[in-house]
Amino acid sequence: QVQLVESGGGLVQPGGSLRLSCAASGFTQPYYAINWFRQAPGKEREGVSCISTSDGSTYVADSVKGRFTISRDDAKNTVYLQIDDLTPEDTAVYTCAADTSFRVCISAHAPRASRMEYWGKGTRVTVSQ
Repeated sequence: QVQLVESGGGLVQPGGSLRLSCAASGFTQPYYAINWFRQAPGKEREGVSCISTSDGSTYVADSVKGRFTISRDDAKNTVYLQIDDLTPEDTAVYTCAADTSFRVCISAHAPRASRMEYWGKGTRVTVSQ
């Protein structure tokens, strides 16, 4: 049984940083893509980043490029999303999701929620004074 568990969210001040984690377990094969989505109140879900355990390919949305960095620790089966220079516009629930079919990230294309097979429950990020 596949399980994705996010952690690392919280209340931070503008300009601060957070590192979100997505711990994966239960996969029957080691090759898949982990995608991060975020959804702010009243807004549609947005695919912001992706990393592949197969070939190391990544995606970072233009809207957050330069502030968001995705990485993985294969020994811990964990993907990290480092968020720097937080702004109030980053306030959202951040959720990780897995694509076990395509398995790679395309730098020019945002993750599509419809492709995801497994979802975590999300971790909330609030940026405010």
